[in-house]
Amino acid sequence: MENAKQCAEQSAIKASEAAQAARETASSAKDTMKAAKEQIDIQRQESERVLTEAKEIRKQSEQVFGGIVPYIPQYLIIQRSQNAEGFSNYVCLTLLIANIIRIEFWFGKHFEIPLLLQSIVMIICMLIMLELCIRVYSKSLCHHLPVNQLNMSHTKELTLDIHEKKFTDFEMNYFWKWTTFTSYLQFLFVFIFVLSTTTWLLLDNILYIEIIGFLAVFFEALLGTPQFMRNFRLKSTEGMSVLMWTSGDIFKTVYFILRSAPKQFWLCGMLQISIDIAILCQVVFYSEKYRFRRR
Repeated sequence: MENAKQCAEQSAIKASEAAQAARETASSAKDTMKAAKEQIDIQRQESERVLTEAKEIRKQSEQVFGGIVPYIPQYLIIQRSQNAEGFSNYVCLTLLIANIIRIEFWFGKHFEIPLLLQSIVMIICMLIMLELCIRVYSKSLCHHLPVNQLNMSHTKELTLDIHEKKFTDFEMNYFWKWTTFTSYLQFLFVFIFVLSTTTWLLLDNILYIEIIGFLAVFFEALLGTPQFMRNFRLKSTEGMSVLMWTSGDIFKTVYFILRSAPKQFWLCGMLQISIDIAILCQVVFYSEKYRFRRR
């Protein structure tokens, strides 16, 4: 009887130990599952965070580089045709001045970094466009120079006349009509030096900062005006990439509104779109098909 009792007690102890081990195993499995679930949640949150950051970087990259996209086909058209008549150099002047002033404005009143980077990228783009236009223009002049011996003296005089159009001549009649790219760089250097010095001296002057901020968006808002006037004078829009201009300005304005940028920015964009629409009307009005119908 005692042996049976001992066996029963041992069996009960073993059963209790087995039950305890089972409970510990179940608890360990539960903890493991909980830890795994927490790890999955952490990984999911990390993935969502990375995805959100990637989307934000993409949006910012589009804003930084989106402004120069309309000028890529314009550049290719000029390079392929070796004719810059359809593009106004004053567009480059307007954008260079506007973005230089915007950078100076940033030092007095910080705004989003992508908008600052956009100005830097746009300045580089406009310098590249300007260099191409000056190079094409110079080649076109040289191409039309007389090359026979009878006209050699006339050629020299004409060549000298061409090279006289430099910034250092300080002739207002030739402003932004210089024949060397160096002259444009010299003007921009002087402009940046004067503006930077003035901004440094008046950095604590709120009125001055607000004025240059207004001038930055005002110059940019008038971007299409030189092109509009050029089209009106030539009665032609050949060589332009108007749709790309309009799409770029629409994208930029929508970005300003969505990012709650200062109202000056999106008002500037709305004015730019209005001028783009006016230029689109010129495209239709000056087209051969429309002219034929008017006849």
